[in-house]
Amino acid sequence: MFSRLARSDFALSVAGFALASFYWLIGATNRRVLPAEPDFYAVFADDKPCIIALWHGEHFLVPFMKVLPLNILITTHRDGEVLARGCGWYGLNCIRGSGDSGGEFLRKKALRAFSGMLRVLRKGEKVVMTADVPKVSRVAGLGIVTLAKHAGCAIVPVALATSRYRRLENWDRTCINMPFGRMIFVRGEPISVPADADDAALERARHEVETALNAATERAYALVGQGGDARPYSSFSVVK
Repeated sequence: MFSRLARSDFALSVAGFALASFYWLIGATNRRVLPAEPDFYAVFADDKPCIIALWHGEHFLVPFMKVLPLNILITTHRDGEVLARGCGWYGLNCIRGSGDSGGEFLRKKALRAFSGMLRVLRKGEKVVMTADVPKVSRVAGLGIVTLAKHAGCAIVPVALATSRYRRLENWDRTCINMPFGRMIFVRGEPISVPADADDAALERARHEVETALNAATERAYALVGQGGDARPYSSFSVVK
């Protein structure tokens, strides 16, 4: 009975509201160090589409970027349903599905998600997605660069951090931001993928995204300062 209740629409809605409320507290109590780059928003200010890339586990501060309309790729897992309902309170659109490095591609509705992201990008909107795929932490997959190739838009590596946080002991070391600290946004330079990119070019672009995301994330945590039980970002182990 408890299991059925936890999976009910009511329970998922309550959990989504609780998540949105908690992050409202995070936004209200963290002093913004503001974007590290004076022109942080320049690449988002026009009507051109782009793919905003983050690492798994580093995504909960996306609503505070104030970039709308924004479409976020969210897993079809129950945890993703809670996250999707929380995003709704911030006016964010969700595209359901996730990537995979193995045989789970179809079950996770990755093809449908890819088509959905491609559709909104071609409409001139922006998409947020994690560059790494489940269970392969901090290693960019080919999905994000393949999407950029077909959509004809740039990938913008972004890192969002607070000085106070806790990390879960899961595969992506999910960051749970805490109140009463400092918040900062960092981005790298846009990365373009040619429409005629072959396998070798896609691999080079993949590596470029991975390097840029690592650099942006390292910089974000360095600039915001370490607080609480935080450890330097570079000390996190990669899980494969």
